[in-house]
Amino acid sequence: MKILELTSQTKKNLLSDLLKRSPNNYGQYEETVNEILRNVRENGDKAVFDYTLKFDRFALTPENIRVTREEIEEAYEKLDPELIKVLKKSAENIRAFHTKQLRSSWFDAKPDGTILGMKITPIEKVGVYVPGGKAAYPSSVLMNVVPAKVAGVDRVIMTTPPGADGKVNPGTLAAADIAGVDEIYKVGGAQAIAALAFGTESIPKVDKITGPGNIFVALAKKAVYGYVSIDSIAGPSEILVLADESANPRYAAADLLSQAEHDELASAILITTSQELAQAVNREVEGFVQVLERREIIQKSLDNYGYILIAESMEDAIDAVNEIASEHLEILTKNPFETMTRIRNAGAIFLGEHASEPLGDYFAGPNHILPTNGTAKFFSPVNVDDFIKKSSIISYSREALEKVSGDIQLFAKSEGLTAHANSIKVRFDS
Repeated sequence: MKILELTSQTKKNLLSDLLKRSPNNYGQYEETVNEILRNVRENGDKAVFDYTLKFDRFALTPENIRVTREEIEEAYEKLDPELIKVLKKSAENIRAFHTKQLRSSWFDAKPDGTILGMKITPIEKVGVYVPGGKAAYPSSVLMNVVPAKVAGVDRVIMTTPPGADGKVNPGTLAAADIAGVDEIYKVGGAQAIAALAFGTESIPKVDKITGPGNIFVALAKKAVYGYVSIDSIAGPSEILVLADESANPRYAAADLLSQAEHDELASAILITTSQELAQAVNREVEGFVQVLERREIIQKSLDNYGYILIAESMEDAIDAVNEIASEHLEILTKNPFETMTRIRNAGAIFLGEHASEPLGDYFAGPNHILPTNGTAKFFSPVNVDDFIKKSSIISYSREALEKVSGDIQLFAKSEGLTAHANSIKVRFDS
């Protein structure tokens, strides 16, 4: 890992380096993605079937595009029963955490006949995209689907690419069933996003699309935003460890590598006030890389986006943490809860040496679908609010409206909107 002194210039260079990984910087693929979207929108199933044969080498038909109950049962049989138990425990933790986020419609009635309120309504149809192949993550299925079901979404429709044999990853199917998915279709890539956004003969149009994917999926979600809602445009994974001299260097190193193994664009950053800890963590990282299975990916990730930054003070370190706004932030300091109060920007915050990042990825309950590429400055983790919408409620009695009718007419006329003013006026004409 690159060991640097934390200065305003190194911080600026780091932020610039990290932003290169944003999906917004992959415009060379947009033309390809737009052509796929156009084709699916115009030709429906035929385009989806053609792309699936081309990219996934499986011949889809109207008869085999939807996963059957038999295929789900077969998936359960292929999995370790202990893993199934863990998936169920994880789903329950996620459900319990997200249930606490539920909010109710509210109404505020006053004696003069004024009623104001907010009506909370679940989104009717949500599409969840799930990657396939080597990037099949049952944990992400749970993190997308369980909050949607907690929110009360009527239909959760999942798409995921098939293998050349037409099969879907067993862990993905089991997780989908445990989470409560209503329909599963064997389609991947940008063509799946197009099918969910516009609808085809086989796949219904949805109101919102969530879930991670490769650059083509990310760009497709960006392009269909407005036809449907989306959760976010996810970038590569990130972890930032904030540590002082009290931190265990072996734990810090292991946690940095837990994200570096995702892909070559993942970033792993340690910011510390201790020169000794920086050197110790670097030694531990080098030792781990030699024995971990995904060492080639890890090494490329560290070569590209692996940093150890040494700060003069904890104040400087925290300033840098807030500027970077990392997806995952681990705080390994003497008093992590006190340090946390000064953190403004982070997707998920892990406090203390036993709150390792994978705890959040798999089991604790908070959502692991988090803002990346600095967007934690204005985005939140996926939560129940992502699957509801709000309608304002307004009701006035004649008495209540009459009291404010003059104010409204004056305001409307000041904007030159006399029909607005007249809409109020006519109610009180003799």
